Amino acid sequence: RRGSGSGLPLSGSTPSDERPRPPSKSLTEPRRNRPQVRVHFRRRAAEDERAHRVLGRACVRVRAEDVHVLLGEHNTRARRVLDRELGLTALTRQTSDTATHVLATQRLRHVLDLEALEVEVVQAEERDGVLDTFDKMGADVFANACGPCIGQWARSGAEKKEKNSIVHSFNRNFAKRADGNPNTHAFVGSPEVVTAIALAGDLTFNPMTDTLEGANGPMKLPVPTGYELPEKGFDVEDAGYLAPAEDGSGVQVVVNGESERLQLLTPFQPWDGANLTGMRLLIKAAGKCTTDHISMAGPWLRFRGHLDNISNNTLTGAVNAFGGATNAVVNQLDGSTGEVPAVARVYKAAGVPTLVVGDSNYGEGSSREHAAMQPRHLGVRVVLVKSFARIHETNLKKQGMLGLTFANEADYDVIREDDTFDMVDLKDFAPGKPLTIAVKHADGSEDTIVCNHTYNAQQIEWFQSGSALNLIKQQNA
Repeated sequence: RRGSGSGLPLSGSTPSDERPRPPSKSLTEPRRNRPQVRVHFRRRAAEDERAHRVLGRACVRVRAEDVHVLLGEHNTRARRVLDRELGLTALTRQTSDTATHVLATQRLRHVLDLEALEVEVVQAEERDGVLDTFDKMGADVFANACGPCIGQWARSGAEKKEKNSIVHSFNRNFAKRADGNPNTHAFVGSPEVVTAIALAGDLTFNPMTDTLEGANGPMKLPVPTGYELPEKGFDVEDAGYLAPAEDGSGVQVVVNGESERLQLLTPFQPWDGANLTGMRLLIKAAGKCTTDHISMAGPWLRFRGHLDNISNNTLTGAVNAFGGATNAVVNQLDGSTGEVPAVARVYKAAGVPTLVVGDSNYGEGSSREHAAMQPRHLGVRVVLVKSFARIHETNLKKQGMLGLTFANEADYDVIREDDTFDMVDLKDFAPGKPLTIAVKHADGSEDTIVCNHTYNAQQIEWFQSGSALNLIKQQNA
């Protein structure tokens, strides 16, 4: 351990019954006589800066068999390089016997990843010598692409599901987000703090007060400084932009019918003008249900261009209120239990529309269009929740679905696993007018649920046309 260890403030939740352990041997052994380092660098919008600067409560007990440090940033306007990112860059621009020397001579004691999202950023960093500084630290540069922030991290050993901790400056840290391991405890810190931890090899290292062992004895890291944009601007050799054809009327999009990754979209069917009746409950989600629970990222992202294939992950992360399991629901047509997407496909093949019930802030997280497209593709017509995350609610509307909220949240508890649902007054669908659902229980009893909505006149047209795209196509025919 290096430094006096006054305690490092981190954001996250960890058990209090385990003391921090040193990093595993695999993280401290040299590779080609230096620590194994992979470098990613992602930019983050300035408005996120304060959230990353304010790191929350001090953490002195961490469940850690291995510690992996991720340095990344979120959001991606190529023309904006932020002072938080360039706080690290600025270290390379101070006098050689201070900051540059610090970074270039210090060896990483934990694994460090940086991610550069845009090619413009990478090229500017190469030109200005920023990447050279990290190379001197013992770093390898990953491809500039989406990575751990969206679950695209092929982390070695993650398949073992071992307990471990990571510290990163990406903006999300819920379970399984980064590496697919539910036992990875993720803590959010600023890029500066994350880098300092990697240099110190100690989760309790405080760069404001603690020291590192330098070539000439104990030393403190200089306070980072930064600038709004690169002094020489961006160095763009190839922006990767291909202009569309001036006249696209003769352009045909040809997709291999055997492709597992690409599939032409089939328009969703428009509303037939009748009440939706005979709907069965696909799942009643309990507690938090983010867009990642509805449409997981990670390895599934290779199917983003193939709606039918990516739909095989639909709601697999949602917790079933009946039994508490994930990806396990009862098929009310035969009484069997199956995975959520498989049961949805059975209902769809039988011509039975389905309904999803959710808790509060349903659909929070990234604004993932597939979290609305996939349920629609599998035959879900109504999503009824206590409250919505705003963007997901709009996405449901655009896909021609009914996104409704309980007028009385206590009605969430009325819904049983084997209920049948009928819309009562869908023909009168209008802005500001609640809709009514008749809930028919298997024992013959019935409840009536009043549902609120936020549809305006145009959004009701989306529903009637089957989707917003359908309406646009009609209007431009």
